[in-house]
Amino acid sequence: QVQLVESGGALVQPGGSLRLSCAASGSIFSLYAMGWYRQAPGKQRELVAGITSAGTTNYAASVNFRFNISRDNAKKTVYLQMNSLKPGDTAVYYCKMTRGVFESYWGQGTQVTVSS
Repeated sequence: QVQLVESGGALVQPGGSLRLSCAASGSIFSLYAMGWYRQAPGKQRELVAGITSAGTTNYAASVNFRFNISRDNAKKTVYLQMNSLKPGDTAVYYCKMTRGVFESYWGQGTQVTVSS
């Protein structure tokens, strides 16, 4: 059974940094693409950053050059380094594991609040 557990969410001031982690279990982690999504109150869930099994990354325009996604296959963990945080980054952040068209798993989410 695949499980994803996010951690690292917190209250941070504007301009601050956070690193989110998502630890996976029950899968051959290296074969999966990983993504970070976020959902703010009253808004749809949106893709923030993704990384393929080969290590290719992509970012939403709103976070490009501020956020960095990386993965450690030995630890079965994907990270999201978030810098220069803005109030607009406030959301619940979710981790998603994907393989192919039909196989995907979600974590439970971690709250990030950017406020002074």
